[in-house]
Amino acid sequence: MTTRSNQTTFVSSVLLFLLLLHVSATSASLYDDFVRCLNTHPNSSASQIVIPQNNPSFTSTLRAYIRNARFNTTSTPKPVLILTPKTESHVQASVLCAKKLNVQLKTRSGGHDYEGISYVSTEPTFVVLDLFNFRSIDVNAEAGYAWAQAGATLGELYYRIAEKSKTLGFPAGICPTVGVGGHVSAGGYGNLLRKYGLSVDNVLDALIVDVNGKLLDRKAMGEDLFWAIRGGGGGSFGVILAYKLKLVPVPEKVTVFRVMSYTESNATDVVLKWQDVAPSTVDDLWMRMLVQPVSSPTKKGTNTVRISVLGQYLGNSNQLVSVLGKQFPELGLKKEDCLEMSWIESVVWWNDGSTPNVTKPEVLLDRNPDQAKFGKRKSDYVQTPISREGLESLWKKLIELGKTGLVFNAYGGKMARVSASDAPFPHRAGNLFKIQYSVSWEDGGEEATKEYLNQTRVLYSFMTPFVSKNPRSAFLAYRDLDIGVNNFGKDSYEQGKVYGLKYFNDNFNRLVKVKTAVDPENFFRNEQSIPPLPRKAC
Repeated sequence: MTTRSNQTTFVSSVLLFLLLLHVSATSASLYDDFVRCLNTHPNSSASQIVIPQNNPSFTSTLRAYIRNARFNTTSTPKPVLILTPKTESHVQASVLCAKKLNVQLKTRSGGHDYEGISYVSTEPTFVVLDLFNFRSIDVNAEAGYAWAQAGATLGELYYRIAEKSKTLGFPAGICPTVGVGGHVSAGGYGNLLRKYGLSVDNVLDALIVDVNGKLLDRKAMGEDLFWAIRGGGGGSFGVILAYKLKLVPVPEKVTVFRVMSYTESNATDVVLKWQDVAPSTVDDLWMRMLVQPVSSPTKKGTNTVRISVLGQYLGNSNQLVSVLGKQFPELGLKKEDCLEMSWIESVVWWNDGSTPNVTKPEVLLDRNPDQAKFGKRKSDYVQTPISREGLESLWKKLIELGKTGLVFNAYGGKMARVSASDAPFPHRAGNLFKIQYSVSWEDGGEEATKEYLNQTRVLYSFMTPFVSKNPRSAFLAYRDLDIGVNNFGKDSYEQGKVYGLKYFNDNFNRLVKVKTAVDPENFFRNEQSIPPLPRKAC
């Protein structure tokens, strides 16, 4: 006798089989159509750049740049095709063919993409344009600029700059495997922000393929579009192929340090003073603070919160110890806590904490493909220092939750002196620091994932009284689908406002106007893209 459970299992299996047949048929049909379309364009070499799902290299190509294992499961929606262009004409043809075939095109430049929106979609049929072949970097040290293609990593960019000059750098992120395209287009930051501003504050030119398949530089695209892709996210406006970046001077030796304390000692005093000093100290100094629940080193069987202050100073250790001795005595920084090294060696130190004699800069060329943990990130901005009482309540909440930590990133300096409307990134003067909520885990089971995602959301809710309001702002490069998703329906604009105002504040409406002018049909779209203005009824 067949039970109801067996019947349900049988029906589910049949439905899954039929779905797989449909996907396979769709993939084959779209592959044929795409190849035919590409072959109508000169120099497209269609057979070389289109990878369908039945190709043996499909899975390895897709997995290679997935940095969050949450989006590398059997249930994760997969693209029907992966396009791997090698030339500008490949990209132009890919855009035109996706548009002609009315299929969603998602662009991946090989960075971290916390929510996987460059290779996962809520739409049933989509293709991924993977720019991992676009990774050339041309450094002109004499003229003080570099052209970096979107698929290059920050580590590769830093290494190539250092090859040409020991006294030039670029103000971008501290994680070397982040992709240039996603980082710059989202308004990325790093440890030079207080001296030289954000990555977008140092962009001179760009190359983008628009919705009509045209390759445009800054002059051809116009200042409105150029403004939009310096922090408004590239995926809403076209396919960004490269940025021309202004290089900045760095001393032959910089100083880095890491000092730790715990909440059962003087950590609360350290955090209180950090909130005052870190955003207002000399521009040559940037300090990040890691706030993490850990096992107590002094009281076995109990948990505490560890505070780690990491910093970089554009000068020597004697100067740094003098500055912080006067401004931040609570930190207790001593010369023996400091390491002096070249700028490129400091890039390695920020990545893994190693000294120059242990890890060489060549490690920055390692992309670490196909390596990912499960993770979730969220963000907030703090505009008023958190009180002692507030901090002590935060320590209790972190210990209660168990694993989720916070990263406090100091603002101020040059970055805060740039107008909030100069680029789409608006979180400048008035913001003391940015918070990243961070949790990573190894167990990909459903219960573990549910638990850790819930931890971040509970902590985010707890932090409401301490962070920015009206709107509660967020950082675009730390994509967070919890704060709003667009399904591209009739109310696409209203849906876009929900997350758009958080990411861009008063700059959102200008971004919408640019989007409406360059892509009114919303071809370039993702779950949190800039929507065009709604069409007026006839």
